Amino acid sequence: MLGLKFLRSTRRKFLIAGALASVAAAVTKRASAAAKKLPSHKNMDTVSMTVNGRPVQLKLDTRKTLLDAVREDLKLTGTKKGCDHGQCGACTVRVNGTRINSCLSLAMQHEGDEITTIEGLGTPENMHPMQAAFVKHDGYQCGYCTPGQICSAVSVLEEMKAGLPSHVSENLDGEIPFTNEEIRERMSGNLCRCGAYSNIIDAINDARGDA
Repeated sequence: MLGLKFLRSTRRKFLIAGALASVAAAVTKRASAAAKKLPSHKNMDTVSMTVNGRPVQLKLDTRKTLLDAVREDLKLTGTKKGCDHGQCGACTVRVNGTRINSCLSLAMQHEGDEITTIEGLGTPENMHPMQAAFVKHDGYQCGYCTPGQICSAVSVLEEMKAGLPSHVSENLDGEIPFTNEEIRERMSGNLCRCGAYSNIIDAINDARGDA
C-alpha cells in the first residue's frame, strides 16, 4: 500500500512539474517575441523635415509611420488616426503641397519634405479660408474627421485649378468643371461618419472664392 501511495504521489508531482515547465516555456517564448518587437538601435534612424514651417529632426524607429511621428513625437494631435488602413482619410496631411494618407507612409520616406498638418493651415485667431468655411457651414458634427477633410479640401481646390482630372472629369485637357459631382469624387477618400457631406460641399464651394 505504501508503494502504491508513493507511486501515485510521484506521478502527481511529475504531471504538475510537467505542466509548470510547459507554462514556463510558453511565457519565455512570448517574452522573447515581445522583446523582438521593441525598438532597437538597429531599427533607429534620423530624419529631417519641415513641419508647419518649422525644421525638425527626429530619431525614430524606421518602421514608424508619418502619422505616428506627427502625433506621438511632435505632439500635433490634430491629425487623427482612424482606420489606420488608408481608407477613411482622417489622417490626411499635405506633403510638398500634395495630400496623402499619413498612416500609409513611413516617416523615413520624408527626408527633406515639407509637411503641413491642420495646425499649420491656420489658428483659431487666424483661420485658413477653408477652416472658416467649415465653421460657417457646420461642415462637421463630432469633428473627428474634420482635420483630414479640411486638408484634403484645400488640396482639391489646388488640383482643380491646376487642371488635374479625376475619374468624373468631363474635360481631361482643359479647365476642370467646378461641380458638386466633381467635388464629391475628389473628396470620396475622406469619410464622415456623422454624414455632414452636404455641409462639407457647401463649405468647399464657399472657400473657392477665397482660395
